[in-house]
Amino acid sequence: MHPIKVETEKGHEIVTRLILSQIEQGQIVPGQKLPSVVDLSISFGVGRSTIREALSALKAMGWVDVRHGGGTFVKKILPSDVQPGAGDPFLGAESVREILEVRKVLEVGTVALAADRRNKDDLNKLQTILTRMELAMINNDTYDGERADVEFHSAIAAASHNSLLIQLMDSLTQRLTETIGKTRELWFYEDKSSASRLLEEHKNIYEAIAHGDKSRAVELIEAHLTKVENVLNKRGGTSTTELERHGFYKK
Repeated sequence: MHPIKVETEKGHEIVTRLILSQIEQGQIVPGQKLPSVVDLSISFGVGRSTIREALSALKAMGWVDVRHGGGTFVKKILPSDVQPGAGDPFLGAESVREILEVRKVLEVGTVALAADRRNKDDLNKLQTILTRMELAMINNDTYDGERADVEFHSAIAAASHNSLLIQLMDSLTQRLTETIGKTRELWFYEDKSSASRLLEEHKNIYEAIAHGDKSRAVELIEAHLTKVENVLNKRGGTSTTELERHGFYKK
């Protein structure tokens, strides 16, 4: 007889479920601003990192918005008011996967050319963006972190000095902004990766470009983009069930 594995809820899962319950019961209403991380930490008797993980999960599921410098607000239109499953962070994964495939094909080419053609101005721009990413991480500024992420990849394209590749990247900017926000949430929430690890990956890509190491740059950008693609493949078709098991999502 095989032993039965009993899984217990983690702290952030409990907090997520309790906040979600308050929203569903009308104790916290659509559009309402949630207490600060410090106040929530005191209220639930847990650490601030636990609260941040819970808020990240709620944002990934579409229940809250995190506004730059303004705090966390309950969505004015709740996932449960739209349609069943709208709160699933993996809903529409096929669209994200297609964008990731396009990004991989495009960015492998741009990063290879950037490693060959980058100049001092290109490197300075990439360094400036990395500094912004680091500040966003320190300040827990999700909004600016996502913007800097998009700009970093666009700056790599610019460093290729190929006008057609730059135009193609520009045409993808809006979709890139949408998918980077979503894929960052998937990565943090599902892969349990940290912002510091994500920053380190971008720094390593920069170093490869700066040293003109084309093969290393290509290897790193492929690994960077494949990581979220693997999460999507791993989770495809089971996300709703998994979230229900943890009390994150209800039909």
